[in-house]
Amino acid sequence: MGFLLLLGISRESIARVLFVYMGQSCVRIFFTSISKLQCCKKTDLDNDDARGNVHLITTIASWEEKISESIKDHKIVLANFSANWCTPCKRIAPFYSAIAHKYPSLICLTVDVDQLPEFSSSWGIKATPTFFFLKDGRQVDKLIGADKEELKKKAAAISSLLKRSPT
Repeated sequence: MGFLLLLGISRESIARVLFVYMGQSCVRIFFTSISKLQCCKKTDLDNDDARGNVHLITTIASWEEKISESIKDHKIVLANFSANWCTPCKRIAPFYSAIAHKYPSLICLTVDVDQLPEFSSSWGIKATPTFFFLKDGRQVDKLIGADKEELKKKAAAISSLLKRSPT
């Protein structure tokens, strides 16, 4: 059952299905067993420090400020164009926060496509989430979709390039 939780299916949804198909005793066993699983306990991804490294962009001025900061500090911007209603966006959000925490050479931004629709359109956003890697305000890489492994690879590769390049 732990794998269902990792997929983002809530405990309550799992319990409802178990109750309908297997009865109350199975639901009790489920809740007893998930309390012992590591995936259901608080993790480093749940703390405010990890989320604090992701900056929510609500205006074009705040976007421009972060781009200027990245240029001045010789950092890469990792911009996540997402939406509150987007299930894949919600599933990858904790992972995105972990990347922000792991790679201080990245400035991680989140742009809500519904809050800034014209701005998002100017970036050609057709699907969420869409991730852009920017150096000096220009796109150097892009990832469409909530592919954790690919996002991890790209973040690691770009971060390692920064460590090797002279500033």
